[in-house]
Amino acid sequence: MAKIPVALQLYTVRDQLANDFAGTVRKVAEMGYAGVEFAGTGDLEAEAMRDLLAETGLKPAGYHASMDAIESEFRSLMRYNQVIGNTRVGLSALPQSHRNPAGYRKAAQFLNKYGAAFQEAGIELYYHNHAFEFEPYEGTYGLEVLYGETNPELVKLEVDVYWVAYGGHDPAALIEANSGRCPLIHLKDMTGEGDERTFTEVGNGTIDFQPVFAASEAGGAVWYIVEQDRCAGPSLVSAKASLDNLKKWGKA
Repeated sequence: MAKIPVALQLYTVRDQLANDFAGTVRKVAEMGYAGVEFAGTGDLEAEAMRDLLAETGLKPAGYHASMDAIESEFRSLMRYNQVIGNTRVGLSALPQSHRNPAGYRKAAQFLNKYGAAFQEAGIELYYHNHAFEFEPYEGTYGLEVLYGETNPELVKLEVDVYWVAYGGHDPAALIEANSGRCPLIHLKDMTGEGDERTFTEVGNGTIDFQPVFAASEAGGAVWYIVEQDRCAGPSLVSAKASLDNLKKWGKA
């Protein structure tokens, strides 16, 4: 089975990007990452970003955007990603106003609408989960609505294994249940217990990644994406530690 390449969600190193966007991206490439997922562009124009990716050899794995940006900046967002050669744009999270039964249904309609619009431009729309989507209501929970009421041909899933586990579910089982629909898998690890749970480098915590790898590879995942929402130490050091552990497992 072909090895799935590993990208870094640049949100992990946002503190460094704020000081030197291009220089930080170069350091990510030097670590050995194959690609990057964007959560901001450091005000680089599309052509400059395209050139930076070409210089470093990094491939665009995805691009996080808010619901408001997708709706109000659709054409510029589409063009930017076309220029840099990125074929996947993701809704990074639902706004607080949509985290309720009616809001989830409205969000599903939104995703179907823009999934079709992006598809016409050769771009795949995906949804990135957190833990709030697992809060129960009316015999179900938000993620089931989002997954169940969106067209699998128009809306793909980026499964964040940390947040699935934090929400009390099995990330490997979720990936397996949505086999063929999960091109992007967010890898992040967990340390601590209960309300003290927090983020740590992939391989340094309590999440069992082997079933995640098996389900992802059987289900046609295209990228593994390392992300650490908060780092206890220097963010670049954390990013390298996660990649080093993935290399030890033969996954990078």
